[in-house]
Amino acid sequence: MLKNPTPHQVSIRGALITSIFLLLILILFQVIPGWGYEHGVLAFAGFVLIAALANYLVFRYFVTIYLQRKIKLIYKTIRAEKLPASEKRKPFQAQAPIFEEIESEVANWVEEQRLEMERQRVLAEYRRNFMGDISHELKTPLFNIQGYIETLLDGAVDEPQVNRNFLRKASKNVERLQTIMYDLDTISRLESGESLLEFTVFEIRELVEEVFEELEIKASTRNITLMFKEGAQQGFKVKADREKIQQVLINLIHNGIKYGTPDGYIKLSFYDMENHILVEVADNGLGIGKEHLPHLFDRFYRVEKSRSRHAGGTGLGLAIVKHILEAHQQTIHVRSTSEKGSTFGFTLEKA
Repeated sequence: MLKNPTPHQVSIRGALITSIFLLLILILFQVIPGWGYEHGVLAFAGFVLIAALANYLVFRYFVTIYLQRKIKLIYKTIRAEKLPASEKRKPFQAQAPIFEEIESEVANWVEEQRLEMERQRVLAEYRRNFMGDISHELKTPLFNIQGYIETLLDGAVDEPQVNRNFLRKASKNVERLQTIMYDLDTISRLESGESLLEFTVFEIRELVEEVFEELEIKASTRNITLMFKEGAQQGFKVKADREKIQQVLINLIHNGIKYGTPDGYIKLSFYDMENHILVEVADNGLGIGKEHLPHLFDRFYRVEKSRSRHAGGTGLGLAIVKHILEAHQQTIHVRSTSEKGSTFGFTLEKA
């Protein structure tokens, strides 16, 4: 038997077997003397009935085999896993709504392939952008370090007014490289789940006050006031990883200081959302254009690249914030208007 017969081959086989069967019946009519003549119409009717039944059974058998083979090929194509042995031995039911099922499965398979191709395209584009970004970020401090060292080796090391200045600049670029690598390692551990969260219950207002104290000197250099919004005197107990949330607050408030307007302010506020607390960090800085908002939490994304590098940012702070909150199964959003300021809000589980 052919493994995958065509409709033409199926038809030929059915016709041949039916013909052989009918020929056998005719031979019987000839072999049994006078049987066909004596019974007349009854014999002819029986002959027609038997021929019809034989034709039905033969074609049903071959059509079933044909469909079963073709359907098996379809399933081999669209299914990622092998069928269990019990399914392979299951007889094909010609009367079942098999074609509707196949159509549905194939349609689902096509949609899955389309989504997978789109996902792979997005990932490939993301990888290209990421590799380009990280190469660019590492290249600048490396070239600076190389330039300073080569200048020193060419004789500037013997000039007291130059050597310490160049060494200081090289050291500053080394610190920048270390910061980039630390931030990348933090994101990698958060994505892979290696950075396990240690949930504790703590007072969110007290944590904000600690961050204010830590960043007070930096804020004073730009005469930016760190404050609580009116009505935010009430504290809330939350359940989260205190150290990680402290890092979230430091990154958001530090960004407000770096990119805020001198003589401006940064306000913290809390909102009760029954099972959660909404924490908002607002400033009256330069704000962010609408076209930048969808990409604000991407790695290495900068609204103004020259300004960001001058301020010492790695472009990874907001990406880290997003990953920390996603690890807590919480969300973060941003509202911003150019020249009016920005507000970052994130949720935490209430204890």
